[in-house]
Amino acid sequence: MDIIEQATPGTIETTTGQVEGIFITTAAFQPMIPLETARAIAGTGLNGDRYALGTGFYSDGQDGRQLTLIEAEDLERMEREDGVQLAQHECRRNIVTRGIALAPLIGQRFRIGSVLCEGIRACPPCNHLEELTRPGPLRGLARTGGIRAHILSDGEIQVGDVVAHDAEMFV
Repeated sequence: MDIIEQATPGTIETTTGQVEGIFITTAAFQPMIPLETARAIAGTGLNGDRYALGTGFYSDGQDGRQLTLIEAEDLERMEREDGVQLAQHECRRNIVTRGIALAPLIGQRFRIGSVLCEGIRACPPCNHLEELTRPGPLRGLARTGGIRAHILSDGEIQVGDVVAHDAEMFV
């Protein structure tokens, strides 16, 4: 069983990880653009991203659309176990991480580099993802589609930045 399936939101059973990919797009239905660095804007999102601009498919004012994250390991597991390949830019998440379980960060503060964030809720895949890609991700990522987060401080996020529960940053 994967650690994300075992973890209970709000409990920390994780180590630090890192940012493996950063992706934004300016509007719904448009391809995600890979970035090496993105500007995080507190209370808004990533500079230039569809949800920061209010042009995303789900730009309805709901909490947690400022930043979305997914584990690279979950995309790899879906390919291995379900035979569904989904490239990092196709998963429609802003940040792809490696080496950290994200579900335990729900209800917790964590940092991506110097940017303070708070995990809000799970981010399961939706039919829209399959409409834009191919059949399979809805089932393959049903319990491991990543998390949604609020951005609490401005700053730069870079590929390679450390991702960690906020308390771990000061140990």
